[in-house]
Amino acid sequence: MAEPLLIPRPEGLYCPSGNFYIDPSRPVARALITHGHADHARAGHGHVLATRQTLEIMAIRYGEDFAGQRQAYEGPLSVGGVDVSFHPAGHVLGSAQIAITHRGQRIVASGDYARVANPSCAPFEPVPCDTFITEATFALPVFKHPDPASEMAKLMASMRAAPERPHLVGAYALGKAQRVIMLAREAGYDAPIYIHGALQRLCDYHIEQGIPLGDLRPATMDKAEARDLREALVIAPPSAFSSPWVQRFADPVISFASGWMQIRARARQRGVELPLVISDHIDWVDLTRTVREVDPSELWITHGREEALMRWAELEGRVARPLHLVGYEEEPE
Repeated sequence: MAEPLLIPRPEGLYCPSGNFYIDPSRPVARALITHGHADHARAGHGHVLATRQTLEIMAIRYGEDFAGQRQAYEGPLSVGGVDVSFHPAGHVLGSAQIAITHRGQRIVASGDYARVANPSCAPFEPVPCDTFITEATFALPVFKHPDPASEMAKLMASMRAAPERPHLVGAYALGKAQRVIMLAREAGYDAPIYIHGALQRLCDYHIEQGIPLGDLRPATMDKAEARDLREALVIAPPSAFSSPWVQRFADPVISFASGWMQIRARARQRGVELPLVISDHIDWVDLTRTVREVDPSELWITHGREEALMRWAELEGRVARPLHLVGYEEEPE
C-alpha cells in the first residue's frame, strides 16, 4: 500500500515523502507556513518556507532569528521530491494555500482563507485537487457574513450620532486591524485614526508594502490627553480592552470587529456596545461554494465546526474526514 502523502501528527500535518510539516504547532526540522497568524506561524523551526511577506511578518512578531533558516517562496519547487506551490488565500497579507503534489496525487492545505474582497492581499485562488483541507471556523449554516462596507457604515453612523464619545474598536493585530482601517478609508473617513502601540509595527509594514492606511497616530497617550479625545476612532487589540489602558478614555463606545459578533451573546459577554461582523475567514455560504468549485475527491476538515460540514458533505455525496487538529484558535489575536 502506498504511503499517504499527508498524515496528521501531534506536531501537525506531516508529509513523509518530503519530510516536512504544514503549519506545525510545535518546533520541527522543516515547516511550510500558510500565513503569519500566531496559531499557524510559530517560532523555533529549523527551516521555514513561506511567502516573503509571511517571513517578514514572522520576523516582526518573533525577531529575526525566529528560525534556523528561512526560504521565501518564489515559484513552484520540489521539497524532498514533492512538488510544492503556494496560491493566494485571501486571508491576510502574505497568506497562501499550499499545494503538494507527488505521484499523481495533489493535496491543497488552505490554511485560513476568505472569498470577500480584501485590498491587503491577493484574492483566493481555487486550486483543483484530489484532497482539499479546509478550515471550519464558521462552518455552520447560521454564519453568513454581511457586506463589510455595510458594517463599516454602522460604525460611521454611530460616530456621527455620538460625536462626543470616542469609538474604540477591538481588532486583531495582523489583518483585522488594517482591514478596519482600510474599510474606514473606503467609507470616506479621512481623519486621523488612533492605534494602540501593539498595532504600530504591523501597520507600518502594511504601509511599507504599498497598502495605504492614511494618517495613523499613537493611542498610547496619557490619561488627560485620552479624556480630551473626542470624535475619534481608536483601534486596539482585544487584549487591551481588559487592561487599564481602556479606562483612560471618557465614556467610549466599545466595538469589536469579528465574525463572532454575529452571535449577540458573545458581544454581550465582551461588553460590546457596537458589534461589527467583519471577518477574514470564510463563512458557510462561501465555504460550501468553494468546495463545490474545487471539487476534491476527498474533503479534510481542520479546526472549527467539523460536525455540520461533515453532515453537509454526506448529503452531497462527498467523502469527508475531520482531522481533529489541536493548537489552532478560532480567530487568533
